[in-house]
Amino acid sequence: MVANHARDRLPEEKVFKDPVHKYIYVQDQLIWDLINTREFQRLRRIRQLGASYLTFHGAEHSRFSHSLGVYEITRKIISQFERSGYPDWPKEEKLVALCAALLHDIGHGPFSHSIEDVFDTRHEEWTCRLLLEDTEINRVLRAFDRSYPERIASVICKTYHQPIVVSLVSSQMDADRMDYLLRDAYFTGVNYGTFDLERILRVLRPYQGRIVVKESGMHAVEDYLMSRYQMYWQVYFHPVTRSSEIILRQIFRRAMELYAGGYPFGWMMAPLEKLISGMIDLEDYIALDEALVQTAFSEWGKEHDFVLSDLCRRFLDRRLYKYVTMDQPNEALWQEIREQFSAIGLHPSYHLEIDFPFDMPYHVYRPGTAGMTENEEKPPILLLSGDDRLSEISGRSDIVRSITGIHQGKYHLYYPEEPLLQSVHLLSANIRELFALM
Repeated sequence: MVANHARDRLPEEKVFKDPVHKYIYVQDQLIWDLINTREFQRLRRIRQLGASYLTFHGAEHSRFSHSLGVYEITRKIISQFERSGYPDWPKEEKLVALCAALLHDIGHGPFSHSIEDVFDTRHEEWTCRLLLEDTEINRVLRAFDRSYPERIASVICKTYHQPIVVSLVSSQMDADRMDYLLRDAYFTGVNYGTFDLERILRVLRPYQGRIVVKESGMHAVEDYLMSRYQMYWQVYFHPVTRSSEIILRQIFRRAMELYAGGYPFGWMMAPLEKLISGMIDLEDYIALDEALVQTAFSEWGKEHDFVLSDLCRRFLDRRLYKYVTMDQPNEALWQEIREQFSAIGLHPSYHLEIDFPFDMPYHVYRPGTAGMTENEEKPPILLLSGDDRLSEISGRSDIVRSITGIHQGKYHLYYPEEPLLQSVHLLSANIRELFALM
């Protein structure tokens, strides 16, 4: 039985005060009920930028506030479409799009990307499980409309029958990216992540089942893409942040290795044990947040295993690995470093990391191959001319073309500085020179 959607408005509009969007407006009872589920409230306890707060001290904002921001941008886009009366926007999809925007990140775990790398999980899969299995979110959605859990999940999985709804939440100019760029710039205190959101919202158009940009808005999109470029290289790929992420991954890897070997942990909680053992269920995943993980790090800092305890204390006390930069890979040198690290009592698998930032799946902008197919995971940004012709933006913009497919980055060797200083006399001359220990 489908609910009478028209009557499901809140008797009084709810308003969140927000530092990025000033106000976030909630008008639908369904959205309000979803915000108040335990699974959505859990996002208050998960930082949006993971370990970046160790580099930018203001980066303490949560995935809760980001998710509200994505919802608000989506609401503004749809409101503009409806006010302008664009026939290509399917009005009946409004609430599905708003729910997908709000819930797109509910599957993130604590320090999400580090956990995903080590334990081979994907937050999108957990998001769909939270939507489809026995959760408060599922019950709220199903009480409203029995088809809603499956419909919202298919938007997240990019299989929804209306690609225009998917593109609002997941595309090269989606509400998710727009919010996190502005929000992350605000909380890290940098200026180059900002762009003219209001202008972009005004030039977006629904057209033939996709979202395109009015031709006159090309320069606003250039500004947005340049902001993305700057934020990735100045914030997301910051070498100090990469150091903290490396230590996080090493902690989880060491805990997994010890657990597999039957090590008797002095402290362990069920959700963490199930994560480490690969047997975690949905209820234990919901219980995982950054408070629990950091409590574990505090307790594991007292463990008898030196590697695990040292890594945990380093993370909590911000004694991060130092790094040196190399332009080109040098396998022979790296092997020599590993051997000398072992000789002075360091563990090469945990006390040395060779990192290249572009190994991450990131591109400033991809034009696409065929250019306009709706089955592409990230369709290109298309400009709509006054005579209803579409053109891909990099074919029109020198700025976009210049940053398309840029592969920038250097190799960084991360290592704990103190043991090297204490054992400098045991290192070869070229290793001392590399680590500036002469």
